[in-house]
Amino acid sequence: MTVRPIRIIGDAVLRTECDPVKTFDAELRALIDDLEDTVREPGRAGVAAPQIGVSARVFSYNVDDVVGHMVNPVLSAFDGEQDDDEGCLSIPGLYFPTKRAMTVTASGFDRHGEPLVIHGTGFLARALQHETDHLNGTLYIDTLTGDVRRQALREVRRLPRG
Repeated sequence: MTVRPIRIIGDAVLRTECDPVKTFDAELRALIDDLEDTVREPGRAGVAAPQIGVSARVFSYNVDDVVGHMVNPVLSAFDGEQDDDEGCLSIPGLYFPTKRAMTVTASGFDRHGEPLVIHGTGFLARALQHETDHLNGTLYIDTLTGDVRRQALREVRRLPRG
């Protein structure tokens, strides 16, 4: 079991679009194992590869005691809206109301290169969107607007840099 350290805002890997996975090999399976071990830590709903320093389009999730992963995700079928507080392991201790679709479909692959489709609603939909954003070099605070965005940016500047 390998729980990897989480990269903190200020680390360039968090702002870089990840490379698509092209080879489904033992190295990828080891990365997925590490992501799933890392997301099993208490209080974690998702971990994307860049959060552990790897530029690959892979994430893990842990929602309602279901741990899974997705490789090369593409999101579609966005529907409805939710506006709840959201946080991020890479921006520790800060939570802000963040608009997300209420339902979403994620299509991609499993660790063996087999097609995988996840239909998410509520918190799972939020996690799928949040983790896919990480793979694009986007943090949830980038999606905020207005006064909430200004407050978030002020508070982020006060965080110690990792």
